[in-house]
Amino acid sequence: MIEREFIREKAKYLKVKEYLEAKVGKQAGIGSINIEKTPLGEKISVEAARPGIIIGRAGKTISDLTQTLKIKFKMENPQIEVKEVTNQQTNASVISKRIASDLEKFGPSRFKAIGHKAIDAAIRAGALGIEIRIGGRGVPGQRAASWLFSAGYMKKSGQMAIEGVDRSIAKADLHSGSVGIQVRVMPPNMKLPDKITILETPQPAPPSPSGAAVETPQPIVATAEPAKKKPARKKSAEPKAETVTVKAEAGQADAKQGAA
Repeated sequence: MIEREFIREKAKYLKVKEYLEAKVGKQAGIGSINIEKTPLGEKISVEAARPGIIIGRAGKTISDLTQTLKIKFKMENPQIEVKEVTNQQTNASVISKRIASDLEKFGPSRFKAIGHKAIDAAIRAGALGIEIRIGGRGVPGQRAASWLFSAGYMKKSGQMAIEGVDRSIAKADLHSGSVGIQVRVMPPNMKLPDKITILETPQPAPPSPSGAAVETPQPIVATAEPAKKKPARKKSAEPKAETVTVKAEAGQADAKQGAA
């Protein structure tokens, strides 16, 4: 009994998502829809590229959607929360809906340019890898064919391919027929288990040959020494001059006595 109740609840949530996608999905560019059951009622979180279209003027569109969910899907107290998609260029749902809108607007003859433009925008936004497959009777050709546009790195198997890769499918209704768009994106924040980062540790300085620690040479700073003063010359002593004078006077006296 409990299993049937779970299945019935999940089937109702799936119908709610399909209703919101058909009502405002293509115009608003809905990225994801999450439904959680809370004690106050059902909380519906919607991420969209243009949230203003879901809200409407003065909140009229979101009020109409809330009333429809109450009446048509028997929800007690649905609360719709609208958020803007942070990176629209790497969201698979937004990319697939944009490609479908461009194909309906410009026609299938420009499907190559539309595919390459979406891939270039995703790679520039930081996506690790992206694959876009466009196929169906509406694609130009003699018979139904599919075209694959890819860039970057893509996981095809393993747990990361199931949980990490963002997938989306959209449909474009053209005059020549329907065209299916399948998008697979590896987001920039995806952590790959096989990606290894080697950290470089700083190496210590090599020891000297003698085993002593190597001293860091100190910088040599040149300083200007003050100029030395020359020593002053010693003055001749006065007694020597007096002695010479006395000797000269004694010589003159001897000369006078000899003459007499």
